[in-house]
Amino acid sequence: MRSLDIAATGMQAQQTNVEVISNNIANMTTTGFKRQRAEFQDLIYQNLRRVGSNSSASGSIVPSGAQIGLGVKTAAIYRINEQGNLQQTSNSLDLAIQGNGYFQVTLPSGATAYTRDGTFGLAPDGTIVTADGYVVQPGIQVPTNATSVTINTSGQVQATISGQTAPQTLGQIQLASFPNDAGLQAEGGNLFVQTAASGAPVQGNPADPGFGSVMQGFIETSNVNVVSEITNLITAQRAYEMNSKVITTSDQMMASLTNLQ
Repeated sequence: MRSLDIAATGMQAQQTNVEVISNNIANMTTTGFKRQRAEFQDLIYQNLRRVGSNSSASGSIVPSGAQIGLGVKTAAIYRINEQGNLQQTSNSLDLAIQGNGYFQVTLPSGATAYTRDGTFGLAPDGTIVTADGYVVQPGIQVPTNATSVTINTSGQVQATISGQTAPQTLGQIQLASFPNDAGLQAEGGNLFVQTAASGAPVQGNPADPGFGSVMQGFIETSNVNVVSEITNLITAQRAYEMNSKVITTSDQMMASLTNLQ
Protein backbone atom coordinates (compact mmCIF):
# COMPACT_ATOMS: atom_id res chain seq x y z
CA MET A 1 0.00 0.00 0.00
CA ARG A 2 1.71 3.19 -1.28
CA SER A 3 0.02 5.45 1.25
CA LEU A 4 2.15 4.01 4.07
CA ASP A 5 5.40 5.03 2.38
CA ILE A 6 3.97 8.35 1.18
CA ALA A 7 2.79 9.32 4.66
CA ALA A 8 6.15 8.26 6.11
CA THR A 9 7.96 10.73 3.82
CA GLY A 10 5.50 13.40 4.95
CA MET A 11 6.28 12.71 8.60
CA GLN A 12 10.01 12.83 7.92
CA ALA A 13 9.61 16.14 6.08
CA GLN A 14 7.65 17.70 8.95
CA GLN A 15 10.22 16.38 11.42
CA THR A 16 12.88 18.28 9.46
CA ASN A 17 10.61 21.32 9.43
CA VAL A 18 10.23 21.21 13.21
CA GLU A 19 13.99 20.84 13.65
CA VAL A 20 14.61 23.97 11.56
CA ILE A 21 11.96 25.91 13.49
CA SER A 22 13.35 24.75 16.83
CA ASN A 23 16.83 25.92 15.82
CA ASN A 24 15.39 29.33 14.95
CA ILE A 25 13.64 29.61 18.31
CA ALA A 26 16.74 28.41 20.18
CA ASN A 27 18.76 31.21 18.54
CA MET A 28 16.21 33.99 19.01
CA THR A 29 18.73 35.87 21.22
CA THR A 30 21.89 34.94 19.28
CA THR A 31 23.74 38.00 18.01
CA GLY A 32 23.58 38.33 14.22
CA PHE A 33 21.65 35.06 13.75
CA LYS A 34 19.66 34.67 10.52
CA ARG A 35 16.57 32.50 10.59
CA GLN A 36 16.18 29.52 8.26
CA ARG A 37 13.30 28.07 6.28
CA ALA A 38 12.89 24.51 5.05
CA GLU A 39 11.75 24.02 1.45
CA PHE A 40 10.24 20.79 0.13
CA GLN A 41 9.70 19.14 -3.25
CA ASP A 42 7.43 16.33 -4.38
CA LEU A 43 9.06 13.00 -5.19
CA ILE A 44 8.90 11.15 -8.50
CA TYR A 45 5.55 9.99 -9.87
CA GLN A 46 4.40 6.55 -10.91
CA ASN A 47 2.48 6.50 -14.18
CA LEU A 48 -0.57 4.26 -14.14
CA ARG A 49 -1.58 5.74 -17.48
CA ARG A 50 0.93 7.97 -19.22
CA VAL A 51 -0.35 11.39 -20.25
CA GLY A 52 -0.24 12.00 -23.99
CA SER A 53 -0.21 8.32 -24.90
CA ASN A 54 -2.46 6.88 -27.59
CA SER A 55 -5.70 5.42 -26.33
CA SER A 56 -6.77 3.82 -29.63
CA ALA A 57 -5.48 2.75 -33.00
CA SER A 58 -7.04 5.87 -34.54
CA GLY A 59 -4.49 8.06 -32.72
CA SER A 60 -6.69 9.58 -29.98
CA ILE A 61 -4.61 11.06 -27.14
CA VAL A 62 -5.05 10.56 -23.40
CA PRO A 63 -5.75 14.11 -22.12
CA SER A 64 -4.57 13.84 -18.52
CA GLY A 65 -3.30 10.36 -17.74
CA ALA A 66 -3.02 8.88 -14.24
CA GLN A 67 -0.04 9.65 -12.02
CA ILE A 68 0.45 8.84 -8.36
CA GLY A 69 2.94 10.86 -6.35
CA LEU A 70 5.31 8.99 -4.07
CA GLY A 71 5.71 11.58 -1.34
CA VAL A 72 7.86 14.56 -0.42
CA LYS A 73 11.55 15.30 0.13
CA THR A 74 13.59 18.15 1.62
CA ALA A 75 14.92 20.32 -1.21
CA ALA A 76 16.85 22.96 0.74
CA ILE A 77 17.06 24.87 3.98
CA TYR A 78 17.38 28.55 3.09
CA ARG A 79 18.91 31.25 5.27
CA ILE A 80 16.86 34.45 5.36
CA ASN A 81 19.42 37.28 5.39
CA GLU A 82 17.04 39.95 6.59
CA GLN A 83 18.46 42.79 8.69
CA GLY A 84 18.09 42.27 12.42
CA ASN A 85 17.32 45.04 14.88
CA LEU A 86 20.16 47.11 16.31
CA GLN A 87 20.54 47.00 20.08
CA GLN A 88 22.58 49.65 21.84
CA THR A 89 25.23 48.36 24.24
CA SER A 90 27.44 51.46 24.71
CA ASN A 91 30.48 49.16 24.49
CA SER A 92 33.05 50.86 22.25
CA LEU A 93 34.16 47.54 20.71
CA ASP A 94 30.64 46.32 19.89
CA LEU A 95 29.95 46.79 16.18
CA ALA A 96 26.83 46.21 14.12
CA ILE A 97 26.54 46.18 10.34
CA GLN A 98 23.56 48.12 9.07
CA GLY A 99 23.14 46.78 5.58
CA ASN A 100 25.08 44.32 3.47
CA GLY A 101 28.39 42.69 4.41
CA TYR A 102 30.29 40.50 6.86
CA PHE A 103 33.21 41.07 9.20
CA GLN A 104 36.30 39.03 8.23
CA VAL A 105 37.90 36.84 10.88
CA THR A 106 41.16 34.88 10.77
CA LEU A 107 40.75 31.36 12.14
CA PRO A 108 43.56 29.52 13.99
CA SER A 109 44.09 27.49 10.80
CA GLY A 110 44.83 30.69 8.89
CA ALA A 111 41.61 30.46 6.88
CA THR A 112 39.16 33.35 6.72
CA ALA A 113 35.67 33.13 8.19
CA TYR A 114 32.85 35.65 8.00
CA THR A 115 30.43 36.83 10.66
CA ARG A 116 27.72 39.37 11.44
CA ASP A 117 28.48 39.08 15.16
CA GLY A 118 30.33 42.24 16.13
CA THR A 119 30.81 41.57 19.85
CA PHE A 120 34.54 42.23 19.78
CA GLY A 121 37.16 42.63 22.49
CA LEU A 122 40.88 43.05 22.91
CA ALA A 123 43.60 40.37 23.03
CA PRO A 124 46.44 40.71 25.57
CA ASP A 125 48.51 42.55 22.95
CA GLY A 126 45.65 44.95 22.17
CA THR A 127 44.52 43.31 18.92
CA ILE A 128 40.78 43.50 18.20
CA VAL A 129 39.41 39.94 18.38
CA THR A 130 36.09 38.08 18.49
CA ALA A 131 34.58 36.57 21.63
CA ASP A 132 36.54 33.38 20.84
CA GLY A 133 39.83 35.26 20.46
CA TYR A 134 39.98 35.13 16.64
CA VAL A 135 41.65 38.14 15.04
CA VAL A 136 39.35 40.54 13.23
CA GLN A 137 40.99 41.43 9.93
CA PRO A 138 43.15 43.35 9.23
CA GLY A 139 44.49 42.82 12.76
CA ILE A 140 44.23 46.30 14.29
CA GLN A 141 46.09 46.85 17.57
CA VAL A 142 44.95 49.36 20.18
CA PRO A 143 47.82 50.94 22.18
CA THR A 144 47.83 50.21 25.89
CA ASN A 145 47.88 53.95 26.67
CA ALA A 146 44.76 54.66 24.61
CA THR A 147 42.00 56.31 26.60
CA SER A 148 39.23 55.70 24.08
CA VAL A 149 38.58 54.00 20.74
CA THR A 150 36.37 55.45 18.04
CA ILE A 151 35.12 53.55 14.98
CA ASN A 152 33.18 55.62 12.46
CA THR A 153 30.51 54.40 10.07
CA SER A 154 33.16 53.90 7.36
CA GLY A 155 35.11 51.46 9.54
CA GLN A 156 38.05 53.73 10.31
CA VAL A 157 39.47 52.96 13.75
CA GLN A 158 40.95 55.84 15.77
CA ALA A 159 42.25 56.03 19.32
CA THR A 160 42.75 58.90 21.70
CA ILE A 161 46.24 58.56 23.21
CA SER A 162 47.02 59.90 26.64
CA GLY A 163 48.98 63.14 26.31
CA GLN A 164 48.06 63.70 22.65
CA THR A 165 45.44 66.12 21.35
CA ALA A 166 44.74 64.68 17.90
CA PRO A 167 43.37 61.12 17.64
CA GLN A 168 45.63 58.49 16.12
CA THR A 169 44.37 56.40 13.18
CA LEU A 170 44.94 52.71 13.88
CA GLY A 171 43.54 51.06 10.78
CA GLN A 172 40.57 50.39 8.52
CA ILE A 173 38.02 47.60 9.02
CA GLN A 174 36.78 46.16 5.73
CA LEU A 175 33.67 44.15 5.00
CA ALA A 176 33.10 41.27 2.59
CA SER A 177 30.00 40.59 0.53
CA PHE A 178 29.00 37.59 -1.58
CA PRO A 179 26.91 37.14 -4.74
CA ASN A 180 24.90 34.45 -2.90
CA ASP A 181 24.81 34.84 0.89
CA ALA A 182 22.61 31.77 1.21
CA GLY A 183 25.47 29.67 -0.21
CA LEU A 184 27.75 30.31 2.78
CA GLN A 185 28.39 27.30 4.99
CA ALA A 186 27.65 27.77 8.69
CA GLU A 187 30.46 26.54 10.94
CA GLY A 188 28.89 27.37 14.31
CA GLY A 189 30.09 30.09 16.63
CA ASN A 190 28.31 32.66 14.40
CA LEU A 191 30.91 31.99 11.68
CA PHE A 192 30.49 31.21 7.98
CA VAL A 193 32.96 30.05 5.35
CA GLN A 194 33.03 30.49 1.60
CA THR A 195 31.75 27.74 -0.70
CA ALA A 196 31.43 27.28 -4.44
CA ALA A 197 27.75 28.23 -4.12
CA SER A 198 28.42 31.51 -2.32
CA GLY A 199 30.87 32.80 -4.90
CA ALA A 200 34.08 34.68 -4.22
CA PRO A 201 33.99 37.47 -1.61
CA VAL A 202 34.11 41.11 -2.66
CA GLN A 203 35.86 43.36 -0.17
CA GLY A 204 35.15 47.01 0.48
CA ASN A 205 35.00 49.68 3.13
CA PRO A 206 31.80 50.10 5.15
CA ALA A 207 29.37 52.66 3.71
CA ASP A 208 30.81 52.17 0.20
CA PRO A 209 28.26 51.38 -2.55
CA GLY A 210 26.99 47.83 -1.99
CA PHE A 211 28.18 47.67 1.63
CA GLY A 212 26.48 48.49 4.90
CA SER A 213 27.75 50.97 7.44
CA VAL A 214 29.28 50.12 10.82
CA MET A 215 27.55 51.27 14.00
CA GLN A 216 29.78 51.53 17.07
CA GLY A 217 28.25 50.67 20.42
CA PHE A 218 25.52 48.51 18.86
CA ILE A 219 25.00 44.80 18.09
CA GLU A 220 22.67 43.24 15.54
CA THR A 221 20.06 41.04 17.15
CA SER A 222 18.61 37.86 15.69
CA ASN A 223 16.03 38.35 12.92
CA VAL A 224 13.84 35.52 14.29
CA ASN A 225 10.16 36.49 14.60
CA VAL A 226 8.87 34.46 17.54
CA VAL A 227 5.19 34.82 16.59
CA SER A 228 5.84 33.53 13.06
CA GLU A 229 7.96 30.65 14.34
CA ILE A 230 5.29 29.52 16.83
CA THR A 231 2.68 29.69 14.06
CA ASN A 232 4.93 27.64 11.76
CA LEU A 233 5.52 25.17 14.58
CA ILE A 234 1.80 24.61 15.07
CA THR A 235 1.31 24.16 11.32
CA ALA A 236 4.15 21.62 11.16
CA GLN A 237 2.73 19.74 14.15
CA ARG A 238 -0.71 19.50 12.54
CA ALA A 239 0.81 18.34 9.24
CA TYR A 240 2.77 15.66 11.13
CA GLU A 241 -0.42 14.51 12.88
CA MET A 242 -2.30 14.33 9.57
CA ASN A 243 0.41 12.18 8.01
CA SER A 244 0.39 9.89 11.04
CA LYS A 245 -3.39 9.63 10.65
CA VAL A 246 -2.86 8.45 7.06
CA ILE A 247 -0.59 5.67 8.34
CA THR A 248 -3.18 4.67 10.94
CA THR A 249 -5.94 4.60 8.31
CA SER A 250 -3.79 2.58 5.88
CA ASP A 251 -3.01 0.10 8.64
CA GLN A 252 -6.71 -0.31 9.40
CA MET A 253 -7.44 -0.91 5.72
CA MET A 254 -4.74 -3.61 5.59
CA ALA A 255 -6.14 -5.14 8.76
CA SER A 256 -9.56 -5.32 7.10
CA LEU A 257 -8.03 -7.29 4.21
CA THR A 258 -6.28 -9.76 6.50
CA ASN A 259 -9.48 -10.33 8.47
CA LEU A 260 -11.48 -11.39 5.40
CA GLN A 261 -12.80 -14.91 5.78
